[in-house]
Amino acid sequence: MHELSLATALLETALWQAVQAEAQQIVSLKLRLGTWAGVDAEALRFAFSLVQQDTIAASAQLVIESVPAQFRCQTCGQQTPPPLLAACSHCGSDRWQLQQGRELQLQSMEVV
Repeated sequence: MHELSLATALLETALWQAVQAEAQQIVSLKLRLGTWAGVDAEALRFAFSLVQQDTIAASAQLVIESVPAQFRCQTCGQQTPPPLLAACSHCGSDRWQLQQGRELQLQSMEVV
């Protein structure tokens, strides 16, 4: 379960930021998580609930914003969500690039 190592890294980052801000408590963390990031949001929530114990983030809420996958045609710039067709409906090209959907980003955190 790689979500446990991700939760640990997320907590370590948040704790470091909280120390820099001289915070006494982490109230919430907002995370952007792409639907194609290969991370199970519920497993991440569970893993975070395990690692946050006995820290200044013990009662912190983990808010996860889901970021849908979006592809862009490299030929004409047309954007489309999955499921991806073999050819662009606008220009017929088969050259696609993933624009969003793989994010795993600590967007913000609230501290006191």
